[in-house]
Amino acid sequence: MGSWASCRPDDIVISGIGITSAIGQGQAVFAAALLDGRHAFAVLNRPGRQKGSSSFLGAEIESLVMPESLSKRLLRTASFSGQAAMATMHEAWEDAVLDQVEPERIGLIIGGSNLQQREALQVYASYSERPSFLRPTYAMTYMDSDLCGLCTEQFGIRGFAFTLGGASASGQAVIAQAVQAVSSGEVDACIAVGALADLSYMELAAFRSLGAMGSDQYADRPDLACRPFDRGRDGFIYGENCAAVVIERASFAGKRGVRPYAAITATAIAMDGNRNPNPSYEGEMRVIREALRRAGISAADIDYVNPHGTGSPIGDETELRALKDSGLSHAYINATKSITGHGLSAAGAVEIVAVLLQMRNSRLHPTRNLELPVDESFNWVKEQFVTHSISRALCLSMGFGGMNTAVTLQKL
Repeated sequence: MGSWASCRPDDIVISGIGITSAIGQGQAVFAAALLDGRHAFAVLNRPGRQKGSSSFLGAEIESLVMPESLSKRLLRTASFSGQAAMATMHEAWEDAVLDQVEPERIGLIIGGSNLQQREALQVYASYSERPSFLRPTYAMTYMDSDLCGLCTEQFGIRGFAFTLGGASASGQAVIAQAVQAVSSGEVDACIAVGALADLSYMELAAFRSLGAMGSDQYADRPDLACRPFDRGRDGFIYGENCAAVVIERASFAGKRGVRPYAAITATAIAMDGNRNPNPSYEGEMRVIREALRRAGISAADIDYVNPHGTGSPIGDETELRALKDSGLSHAYINATKSITGHGLSAAGAVEIVAVLLQMRNSRLHPTRNLELPVDESFNWVKEQFVTHSISRALCLSMGFGGMNTAVTLQKL
């Protein structure tokens, strides 16, 4: 609560955040772990994540704490992704005091597609020989849109709600869509959720076969496996994550006495015209330049970059080339995924939350395992935190199918 300077009434701002991650649930716990560089990487242990002799690595949520006010009836039939969305959205809802907003003036966008793969695989294994015993409600709960149903019923939302899939760019794509909904006046407040992608051993095996996911090199040292932008990287490492942000106009948040975290000065989406998973230097350059143009700033005005930074052998090099050629090598840069793992559909939203918490704490989190950067010329935050007050930040996400997204944030 309180007043803030340099915030215009028509600014589009983030007024509430919620976060659930393997390194902690809730803003305070997550921020403490993030800023200290604490991780949760290990051999994946959740049922349905291993098959035969596999030993896929990642970061899993130890225990999901459900707020007492959430409906026990809804939770009984909610998937793990659904439970995470409800718990995470609850924190953002309370943070932004949305119970004081008319239900018809609130929108919800869930980021991600094919979110419940592990749960679906377990259902098939249990009922393939006895389909008549399958719970009839599976006809709706297998759909990603069920997360919209769960959350709109729980929180009484009467505006619009839908899912939006953009692979690993989903978390930023929903933020861009939410900004449009608020800017146009369609709703007064819009919640953007980067949903938890619940992978099974099938998706994990496919990512490994594709060459996107590590780690052969660090199979016996999970703590060393996730190393974005390091020369020893061999692919991304999965992490369970979910994030929610509330987007509205500053004047509307002010009526409830809510202090925004930051202003969203621009969003941009650019496609490569390419179905394949390989990154595009041209596409990344275009989305960076478009975001800066829309924000009305130059690259020199950006003092912090939160990159996509997955640990992909090709992707990391391509992204650094695009950042350097955009004139951004002066800005501080770290890699959130080095701590949280890659949340896929949730990643972009999780990283926006990470930026906001760093902004509030005037401290940049370390980048784990960044021993030999691919390009030493960048202003890296390596394995020790850096004290810095972020003024303007650029956040990037990229998704399979040629989607590139960018969001610019400004401190208030």
